Order: sequence, then C-alpha cells, then structure tokens
Amino acid sequence: MDLENNISIQLLHIGEDPTREGLKDTPKRIIKSWDELYIGYKQVPADILTTFAADGYDQIILLKDIELFSMCEHHMLPFFGKAHVAYIPGVRILGISKLARLVDMYARRLQIQERLGQQITEALMDFVGCRGAACIIEAVHMCMRMRGVSKQGSTMVTSSLTGAFFTSSAARMELMGLIKG
Repeated sequence: MDLENNISIQLLHIGEDPTREGLKDTPKRIIKSWDELYIGYKQVPADILTTFAADGYDQIILLKDIELFSMCEHHMLPFFGKAHVAYIPGVRILGISKLARLVDMYARRLQIQERLGQQITEALMDFVGCRGAACIIEAVHMCMRMRGVSKQGSTMVTSSLTGAFFTSSAARMELMGLIKG
C-alpha cells in the first residue's frame, strides 16, 4: 500500500470522504509537509555545526528564547515553545546561529521534550568539546490541551545540564540569572 492511500484510509477512519474536492490532494500535501516537519531525520550535527577557535574565551555563551516547534511522538500532535541553550567552551566556539540550527535539527523529529534537551546538550558536549552545556525548554503541548486532560494553561519546563552546569552550582546560578535577565 502506498503512503497516499494510507492517508486516505486515515481520512476514512475519522469519517471524511477523501474523494471530496477539498481533500482530493490532502494526502499529497501531508506527505510534502512531512518532508519539512521531519527534516531533522536527514541531518546530523556535523552537517550544521561550524566551530572556530575560542581564542581564550571561557565564559558562558547563551542563546535564549529560541523558538521551537516539534511533534509529540506519542500522539503526533505539535508542541511548541522556546529553548535556552548555553555552553562553556573549551578550545572551540560555535557560530551563534548554529545553536538555533541544532535546536531545529532535533525538534524536527518525533520527540519528547526531555529527550530533545538531552540530544542538544549531548551534541554540544560531543561535537564542540565544551566544558558544560545546558538546554532549558519551555513548551506547550497540544496533546495536553486538545485531548486528554485538556489543561489549557499548562507549560512544561525541562532542563538538561551537563559538565560544569551540572557539577557547579555557581555556573547553574549564573546561567539562570542570564536566562531571567
């Protein structure tokens, strides 16, 4: 069975007529949208991360309020919000846009928020060789708002702290101050 036919079967399942005018091309549009929504499966950190010599810089680098959109792996419904990504460099630093690209790369996969943050910090530690990495994510989950418990005002906050951000309360406190700042 081809993918378009499977989507037509899903439309039938929910009570729709996949042959009606407004839905005739919907399977094709869904497949095309998936190419964009799930582009992260076709990327790896080495493809998007460019590093430069740190030239002695050894303090926190933070990009905050990075807009993110992802899809919950349990219900295939969207979750969205913002990520704050920080690292303490070793001998290399990243171009600042690369932090946003890293968030997008992992967000553009079926996800859970907890793993998303962890994948981001692990990539920073592994690829950049930093002394610490942190990712704080605040997100709204449509699977909680549209169905199930229907909690309209809920926001989920997760953190992934590695290296110096995990072992040093001073580094953690400085980071949290910068994020609130």
